[in-house]
Amino acid sequence: MLELEDVQEARERVAETSRHTPLDYSHTFSRMTGAEVHLKLETFQRTGSFKIRGATNRITTLSEEEKAAGVVTASAGNHAQGVALAATRSGVDSKIVMPEHAPISKVRATENYGAETVLHGEDYDEAAERAHEIEESEGRTYVHAFDDEMVMAGQGTIGLEIVDDLPKVDTVVVPIGGGGLISGIATAVKGHNPDVRIVGVQSEGASSVADSLQKGAVQTLDSVDTIADGIATRSVGQKNFDIIESRVDEVVTVSDSETAVALAYLLERGKTLVEGAGAVTLAATLEEKFDFDENEVVVPVLSGGNIDMNMLTTVIMRGLVETGRYLKIKTVLKDRPGSLRQLLDVIEESQANIYAIQHDRTSRDIAMNATEVELDLETRGQEHVEGLLESLRESGFDVEVLV
Repeated sequence: MLELEDVQEARERVAETSRHTPLDYSHTFSRMTGAEVHLKLETFQRTGSFKIRGATNRITTLSEEEKAAGVVTASAGNHAQGVALAATRSGVDSKIVMPEHAPISKVRATENYGAETVLHGEDYDEAAERAHEIEESEGRTYVHAFDDEMVMAGQGTIGLEIVDDLPKVDTVVVPIGGGGLISGIATAVKGHNPDVRIVGVQSEGASSVADSLQKGAVQTLDSVDTIADGIATRSVGQKNFDIIESRVDEVVTVSDSETAVALAYLLERGKTLVEGAGAVTLAATLEEKFDFDENEVVVPVLSGGNIDMNMLTTVIMRGLVETGRYLKIKTVLKDRPGSLRQLLDVIEESQANIYAIQHDRTSRDIAMNATEVELDLETRGQEHVEGLLESLRESGFDVEVLV
């Protein structure tokens, strides 16, 4: 099994390629939770994700024959970029298989780092099947995204940085997809101090680990569905599972809505852009998915910031809806002068701001003498939303909340 010494050796290999990323104390999230929250900002890592660490450690340990034959891997995006850059810096040819619906920003970034990309399959697992076919037919070395001790050791250098920069740390919160990141971090942190708690976080739509731990063996999901594409794997790796069983204290899950709220908070309050997989750790902390004491020193690892712009727009809107900052409603008015004005008066008195309004007399779902009105509103929180809806209904408007 992976040991602390393996991670310490990896630190020397990855030092020239990866960055020692900041550990930033957050006044905002500390105040919101009561804990002492420090964010480990792997969003500032080269390629925008922690994956460069493990990829570099694996590729630099290849034999000369293996380097000459090239490497291949499968990835939803971040591992792809890490392997591409690490391979290019070592003069090794790389071919990356990515799911057909991988964010275009990640595909282009991978190509810009020097790799050839192949789009195949609905998710990581189908992409991995194709990558193994290429491994066999072309004689390349497969660089696994997580189920590889050299990759785990590289990712574990994050744990070394945490304990060096913050020796008083009590709890480290780590995302789990395939398990490479948490395996490395748990090994490094527990190797220094066995009393530090390691909490793993998965998305509800890709939560294979809890079931695997309960049954004592790796379980594979039929499918995954989450905005956190970086941890959207059907199962954890076998080597990773063994380490999680022995070195991870607790595994929790968060919903996509909770992840969206955390991402929106990070943008608005933390001025930090984080992808879904990176935001799940803060989501778990804000939602108190695990117990912690007042002033406990908690480090959520923000594992990456490579989010597609289209997805970012969707996630921000979801975050605004969940925090009561955006509301879309529909109501039916009598089609006569003054009806719309009465509706707008109530909204004005409630101090909501109108983004957009749609007035439709042609809907077949309403009477001939009626008109349907949809409004997009800027609101100030859940209490404001509830007060606005109550005022509208007290004024006689039958309101349907659309979003």
